[in-house]
Amino acid sequence: MQLSIIIVNYKTPQLVVDCLRTVFEQTKTIEFEVIVVDNASGNHNRDMIITEFPSVKWIEMDYNAGFARANNEGIRKASGNVILLLNSDTLNENNAIENCYLDFSKDECLACGVQLLNPDRTPQISGNYFMTGGLNNLLSLTYIGKLIKGIGHLFNIKKPNISETNLRVEVDWINGAFLMVKKNAISQAGLLDEDFFLYAEEAEWCGRIRRYGKCCIYGRHHVIHLQGESAGSAFSTSEKGYKTLHDRKGLQIMLSNFVRLKKQFGTGWFFLQLLLYTAEVPVFFILRFFENIIRLRNLFNGFRDGSGYAANIFRLWKYVPHIVSGKPFFYKVL
Repeated sequence: MQLSIIIVNYKTPQLVVDCLRTVFEQTKTIEFEVIVVDNASGNHNRDMIITEFPSVKWIEMDYNAGFARANNEGIRKASGNVILLLNSDTLNENNAIENCYLDFSKDECLACGVQLLNPDRTPQISGNYFMTGGLNNLLSLTYIGKLIKGIGHLFNIKKPNISETNLRVEVDWINGAFLMVKKNAISQAGLLDEDFFLYAEEAEWCGRIRRYGKCCIYGRHHVIHLQGESAGSAFSTSEKGYKTLHDRKGLQIMLSNFVRLKKQFGTGWFFLQLLLYTAEVPVFFILRFFENIIRLRNLFNGFRDGSGYAANIFRLWKYVPHIVSGKPFFYKVL
């Protein structure tokens, strides 16, 4: 078996079916298998997917295990020499999976991705670089993040991500919507860290893989990513992307990112960024108030989101003893 494609499903059977149609219609010249790992979605999901694709290997989890644990179960059962972690909300375009595999099999890289596109064909960030201490994590903050971006532009600091490319580009970590990894790299670096429920696990994993070799993006291969559709089902939200920090999805994003910071960069950087995230609370309310005055808006415009963010920071602090201890813990908000 050359390639094992692993898709995690949680109550998104139509997305899985649409994804698999593009996989089976286009992938013809390599030997591959598809493994769907279901996070206790119910029998309707299995029936809908297996009826159309009876060759799919179905693995049933007995609880909502999230991304890392479900993918690990798929990896353990996979026969391929190369593993592809593929989001259910992706669409294979121009035989990208097969062409990516063929390039990857001749490359020294241990992990790779492709150029992700929005449905309107605008580019999504597909590859990223680690900044000192994981300072990328601060860029999501409304005001402190803008300040850091401004400083970065002033000193012409290299951007921490690849927004669009049609070349082969080496990166530090790859978006988990499409992450292809060689089996021998997994035997060296280990499986995904099962402390993570959702978000940041691919960054931490690529960080470990990078100790043994390179990661890259093949920009000439494209996959459509309906960003946020699969996570939206889990968190019952229509919010796209990863920068909204005021709701339950935002809490999961923050929690996972801080777990990664501690694991990858240590306690000092973890607390420095936690303090800056906490400082964003008063900074947000003060600056938003004056911004509303200047822009002639309602004086309390945005305060509801600010209150949600403040509540999430309070909840985040409750996890600090677990994170600092470094002991195994399932960081799941749902």
